Formats: sequence, structure tokens, C-alpha cells
Amino acid sequence: MTTNGGFEPVSCTPAFCGIVPPHILDHLAQHEDQALSDSALRTLQHDSAARTRRRITAVRTVAAAVTAPAAPDSAPHRTIYDAGHGTDLPGTEVRAEGSEPGQDATVNRAYAGLGATFELYLKAYERNSIDGDGLPLNASVHYDVNYDNAFWNGEQMVFGDGDGVIFTDFTSSVDVIGHELTHGVTQYTANLEYYGQSGALNESVSDVFGSLIKQYSLGQTADQADWLIGEGLLAPGVHGVALRSMKAPGTAYDDPRLGKDPQPATMADYVKTNRDNGGVHINSGIPNHAFYLLATALGGNAWEKAGQIWYDVLTGGELQATAKFADFAKLTVAAAKARYNEGEETEAVLKAWSQVGVHTA
Repeated sequence: MTTNGGFEPVSCTPAFCGIVPPHILDHLAQHEDQALSDSALRTLQHDSAARTRRRITAVRTVAAAVTAPAAPDSAPHRTIYDAGHGTDLPGTEVRAEGSEPGQDATVNRAYAGLGATFELYLKAYERNSIDGDGLPLNASVHYDVNYDNAFWNGEQMVFGDGDGVIFTDFTSSVDVIGHELTHGVTQYTANLEYYGQSGALNESVSDVFGSLIKQYSLGQTADQADWLIGEGLLAPGVHGVALRSMKAPGTAYDDPRLGKDPQPATMADYVKTNRDNGGVHINSGIPNHAFYLLATALGGNAWEKAGQIWYDVLTGGELQATAKFADFAKLTVAAAKARYNEGEETEAVLKAWSQVGVHTA
């Protein structure tokens, strides 16, 4: 499949990376309902400006920084701010680390989501915050008016309230929070370029760990998980269940206002496009599906074996910023062998990539 349009290749470190793909907002911006199109257009214009600001001010993070394992008693340092429906960040501080929940459910969900992300990385991978060195986790809620996105801007999390018609509050899905914060982990480790296959890997890694954060917080095994990204984010009346499905890419939504989910599950349907930095939110369905196949083949808690292999590759120092799917796949095979020898784990990794059409030899 091929689509047309222009793009500028950018790095996601620390470039703007929103959870809602541009192709969804493009559909909404062309809708006959003026309120919907205005919200989407406003979001697109903001996102474009944010990308430009990040490119101008960006200082590339040193990839694969070596950090010592976190102490078991390491704790998060969270601060939540209220942007007051403006765009000046961070806004007014409304909740600090250790303070009791307030009346604003959005603030409380953001605080809890930051904590869930911190806990997964600490407990499963001995990583102290997203930089591995105790980085404070800051977030701003109630950003802009009817803003249909959430993003990591290289320094903090930002959440819109949604328009209430297509999207609900962007703090409503813990996997969305985990996804965006994992862009920060990538920023401090492999530093994958946000373009083409390396950009799709960047998005996929965020989906993988976003899903694992949700599964960890709910105590779900791989077989119990829904493998959806942004489940609960679509408002009632929207024909869809989430933004993406790792189990069945291409089936998350099919709505006249959003269009149909364009994600492929295998390389046979790889989308060649100049939009969305070479389809980073579209072709991420392929490595997403490979991880799903691996995790469900191994069974049990997906963050333990399958997640550990992905984490080893992300933080191992050998993953190049411009890596292709095949490069990443080969490193997962090597990581599985290094940690589990020539056992079922390695065989499952090989089979998962083979099923999605990515060569590991």
C-alpha cells in the first residue's frame, strides 16, 4: 500500500510524539461537523508547532547511557500541574509526591499512571525512572481546549481533555501514559530516529511497554490481556475499541469520522508512505504483532520473559538509531540466546518474527 504526502524526518529524542496518529486527526479535520473538524485542526496545528519547537531546542540525548541497577526502595518523584486549558507549561502545581488524592479525577489518574510506569520499570527491570537515574516525573493536565492528544515533550508529560465526542480524557488509559513515558526511556537509551522503520520501532517499543505497564498494574497474564492501546479513550458512539491492537493490527477502529485502522500485521502489507514520518504509527503494527505472538507463545506474565528480551535490546547499546525491523529482530534473537540459551524462548522469538515476515538470518 502506498499513500502520498510530505514529511520531514525528525528524531523522537526529544521531538514531539503524540499518542493519536496524524492520520486520525487528518480524517477528523475534514469532517463536515465544524466542531469536530475545528478540534482536530487545532490539535494538528499545535502538534506541528510543537514538533518545530522541539527540533529548534533539541539537544540529542547520549544513547544507551549506562546506569547502575536501582535500589529496591527507590521511589518516584511526581508532580502534577494544571495547565488551566492554556498552553503555557507546566502550569499550576496541584499535586506533589506523597500528597493525598484531590477532587480532580484527571489529576489523580495522571499521578497514578506515572506511578504505575515507574513501578514496572523498577520492579521488572531495576530501572530507576525513565532515565535510569531517578528523573522526576512531571505532568500537566487540562492542556489547551478540546485538545485531542497526549504527549511526552522530552521533559514532561502533557494531557489534553479530549473533545468529548471522539476522545475522552487522555489520562483515562494507563497504557497511554506508559506509552508516552517510554518515549522518554527510548530517548535515554537507543535514541531511535523518528522516521521510517526506526520510527515505527520507536512507536512499537512504546506500545509494548505501555501494554506491559497496564498488564502489570492489573496483574494480568499474556492470555488475559486485551493487547489494546488506548482502550477506553474513544468516546461512546465511536465505532472502535482503541487506537491500536497488538493482537490484531488493523481492527482497532472502523468509524466514518476516524476512517479504518490502517495498521498491517505483517510485512506483506507494509505501508509505504510519506506521511507520518514514513508511517511510524502505521507500520508499528508489525513489530507490535511480533511481540504479541512471542508473549502469548511463552505465556505467563509478558513483562518477565518477552518484555525482558525487548528491554535488553532497547538498553543494550547495540541497537542503532536508524535500525530497521530486521536489525531489531536479530538483536532480540541474540538477547534471547544470551539470557535463556537455545531454549523455548529463543525458538519463540524466531517464530514470532517469521510469522510477521521479518527475517532474522
